[in-house]
Amino acid sequence: MALAHHAQGRTDLSIPLLIQIVRSQNPTTPLGRQAHEQLVRFGFVQPTGDFAQIIPEATPTLLSFEGGQNLIREAEAAVNAGDYNQAQNKFQQARQVFNQLSNFHQQLSETFSGIDREVAQDQRQKALDSAQLRDQTTYQLALVHRAQNQPELSVPLLIQIVRSQNPTNGLGERAFQQLVELGFAD
Repeated sequence: MALAHHAQGRTDLSIPLLIQIVRSQNPTTPLGRQAHEQLVRFGFVQPTGDFAQIIPEATPTLLSFEGGQNLIREAEAAVNAGDYNQAQNKFQQARQVFNQLSNFHQQLSETFSGIDREVAQDQRQKALDSAQLRDQTTYQLALVHRAQNQPELSVPLLIQIVRSQNPTNGLGERAFQQLVELGFAD
């Protein structure tokens, strides 16, 4: 099914299926290795070890850093045009993409832990990077809700950011400041 989705140009649907195979079969079994190889070919996993010579395809997929960043650019353009409904939609989509990426990369990191240190570390870093982008996108979405005078939608998002980030610096601090401005926190 994963290969059929890819053949139809829906690599974004293939990736979760391949990750499921790698996790359930273990990347050292023949089927797990095949799924891992496809993830390398799709550019989701860095080419290393036995797969070091594989050159990833330039497969456009929504389920990628580039796909999420494209959604952010579209959302920012909508904000600049004053189309907050479109911005909200695009930020929500980007947030979902980065959340899925973070979860999938974390799952692969755990799967490869003790099997291939380089892949495990690469996937862990990608999970962290994805989570950071998710939180930045969540912050932008909260600001759009504020601009639409919908604090009831902003507050839960800001709390998620404060929980995910350190509330004493950077993005976590800015999210907490938004909560203070909204009168939710002191």
